[in-house]
Amino acid sequence: MENPGYCSGSFDGLHHPSDDDDDEMVDIAGATLDFSSTDDVPPLSSGGFEDYSTTTGSSSSSSRAAGMNGTGPSNLVDPLEDPLPGVGTYEDFNTIDWVREKSKDRDRHREITNKSRQSTVALLHSISDAFSGWLLMLLVGLMAGALAGGIDIAAHWLNDMKGGVCLIGFWFNHEHCCWTSNETTFQERDRCPQWQSWAELITGTSEGAFAYVVNYLMYIFWALLFAFLAVTLVRAFAPYACGSGIPEIKTILSGFIIRGYLGKWTLIIKTITLVLAVSSGLSLGKEGPLVHVACCCANILCHLFTKYRKNEAKRREVLSAAAAVGVSVAFGAPIGGVLFSLEEVSYYFPLKTLWRSFFAALVAAFTLRSINPFGNSRLVLFYVEFHAPWHLVELAPFILLGIFGGLWGALFIKANIAWCRKRKSTILGHYPVIEVLVVAALTAIIAYPNSYTRMSGAELISELFNDCSLLDSSQLCGYKQPTNTSETGAGNSLADRPAGEGLYTALWQLALALVFKMMITVITFGMKVPSGLFIPSMAVGAIAGRLLGVGMEQLAYYHHDWFIFKGWCSPGADCITPGLYAMVGAAACLGGVTRMTVSLVVIMFELTGGLEYIVPLMAATMTSKWVADAFGREGIYEAHIRLNGYPFLEAKEEFEYSSLAVDVMRPRRADPALAVLTQEGMTVGEVETLVESTHYSGFPVVVSQESQRLVGFVLRRDLLISIDNARKRQEGVVSASQVVFTEHAPTQPDDAPPPLRLRGIMDLSPFTVTDHTPMDITVDIFRKLGLRQCLVTHNGRLLGIITKKDILKHMAQIANRDPESILFN
Repeated sequence: MENPGYCSGSFDGLHHPSDDDDDEMVDIAGATLDFSSTDDVPPLSSGGFEDYSTTTGSSSSSSRAAGMNGTGPSNLVDPLEDPLPGVGTYEDFNTIDWVREKSKDRDRHREITNKSRQSTVALLHSISDAFSGWLLMLLVGLMAGALAGGIDIAAHWLNDMKGGVCLIGFWFNHEHCCWTSNETTFQERDRCPQWQSWAELITGTSEGAFAYVVNYLMYIFWALLFAFLAVTLVRAFAPYACGSGIPEIKTILSGFIIRGYLGKWTLIIKTITLVLAVSSGLSLGKEGPLVHVACCCANILCHLFTKYRKNEAKRREVLSAAAAVGVSVAFGAPIGGVLFSLEEVSYYFPLKTLWRSFFAALVAAFTLRSINPFGNSRLVLFYVEFHAPWHLVELAPFILLGIFGGLWGALFIKANIAWCRKRKSTILGHYPVIEVLVVAALTAIIAYPNSYTRMSGAELISELFNDCSLLDSSQLCGYKQPTNTSETGAGNSLADRPAGEGLYTALWQLALALVFKMMITVITFGMKVPSGLFIPSMAVGAIAGRLLGVGMEQLAYYHHDWFIFKGWCSPGADCITPGLYAMVGAAACLGGVTRMTVSLVVIMFELTGGLEYIVPLMAATMTSKWVADAFGREGIYEAHIRLNGYPFLEAKEEFEYSSLAVDVMRPRRADPALAVLTQEGMTVGEVETLVESTHYSGFPVVVSQESQRLVGFVLRRDLLISIDNARKRQEGVVSASQVVFTEHAPTQPDDAPPPLRLRGIMDLSPFTVTDHTPMDITVDIFRKLGLRQCLVTHNGRLLGIITKKDILKHMAQIANRDPESILFN
């Protein structure tokens, strides 16, 4: 979408190029982008003012007094009485003013409430306004649920296409193709005449070395094709569609504006390329990107409702609920989704948002359940139910899995960030397509010979969570058969049995798969394709958990007379459930990487449907967090936020230093004086010169240059828009016209041009702290009120200004990091 307004001469000051300007070209998730695309709530075009001036025209301006203090019949414009289009909006890569946005919403709500008492029409409008939030949540849930169902079905189909094709209809995946066949058996349930591998189609046989090579080559071909299409579409149409999206969602929810990141093109391309990336066999998942997809849906649907379209703070409440929807459809866990949004991504989460998140997650889960993408009447592919209880002795191996998860999480974060930093700073980052193709080829070549790395991540987790039953033909259930019926457990489960040859083969393959997954995920996460981290992390933990579970099971079988097994594990009993260990390991590794706790336990509980396994999950998750925190308190998403230099103040991070506001504020002692506006005495030309010679986002207004007594604060964007608009709509406004921020314009000579009153765009109550305010209190104020800047005074006189960027730079400096890594203003 073209945006001529930013190219027109009258708006040059809105984006003054300089060496220190952070808004020229920036690197989002490694992709250097041109931000002419304003897909998401575009700023004003130059035509906006022309339209406004012609439609409101002279009727609105001539109705006011013609002239002030004898200046003649000039049409005076006061932004306080006549709201200008564009005033109160934000430029790209700026932080919103939470206090101003909430104040605007309160004023709007108060006005609607007062009018509702006057007429029936106004009352109906008030009711529809109150109901609009719930209607929006309903639409978000329906749209996100439908998209998630489509992504699941398409990914399953394309993933199976790497192995073969269905003769009765190429659009059927392997499972659906064999559903109607009467020739499948329990031993070979994946074999049916309707489904043929590529070797059968090309060579006419599925046996032998040549057939294996043909299948191998076709697997690599499809993997490379899907990966190439994914990275090409992302690069050509929506560079923002790459990566997980959760670090950027967290930053946006904290008040930062990244236009186009939640736009329609990003949604379309991310949905298509997510299917392709998952189907290519790369070590990534679709769960993280589904949060991004749900937030795109919410942002697009916000445009249908004025309340959310025109207020950035209200829109972020909807995006918080959308994040819950994303996890709800990713894991089939509505409650876990709400808690994930609250614990992990949301910055501002009032009680009203909690209820709406719950409702939206419910609608999304219901929509996905209606679509039934996996054909098992479940919301996820790896839903399991365990029947055997766990015992107190097993807490030791569960905690051991927690330690492994914490160590793996800390190691993964350090290795992945080091690799991503190398990608950003070397020639590797200039060739994203080649990088994706090389990694996809490497993954396919190594993965195909091992059946556990060949299958998709969700299928692998489903296999590892599985509890062996009498009719199970999986290699993981390759135990020696019981010699008498007394060794058969209750129901459809089996008693602990000695491992057979098939199980030993599976364990070797799993051990190799564990090493492969741990290494390949490090270089895969962060490439220029949609890539989630939930499934790869869970897969690593599930493999480790299954290996430990089988080990414990064999230990209990051969040494049931040991004191740790006495009293609860008798011969012929089903004592140990290896699938439970896989589930606990999956939770531990995911917790170690993301540092989620409460939401993670609830997600895993909703996956299994077993209340009795909450304690093992809690023990492993908490242990993994403690162990990982010992090596660094940042989760993977916070680490990527810092890597990309986003202005995000982490609520979990304590400010432990004893500096004062005067130590952080600008200007410093050697710097030039603070650029300020005076409440009267400056001309339009002087104001324009000041704005053009600086790149600041706003200016304090003082009584005079001598007194420096603070009056208010005005934003650069609002100032330029108001001056530009006044030149077009108000007669006589020239460079010599005086700019006044007072309530009443001062007396002027008769021949002087009319003054320009801009009191209406000034914030009369900017947040201030004294120069001796401790920085830990100042940081808390910034976090809890979502401030973009705070003015520093001494006995009422203005001394300087502290922005969020100043705080982040100061914190980076104290932590011995590069303060210039904070890219954005």
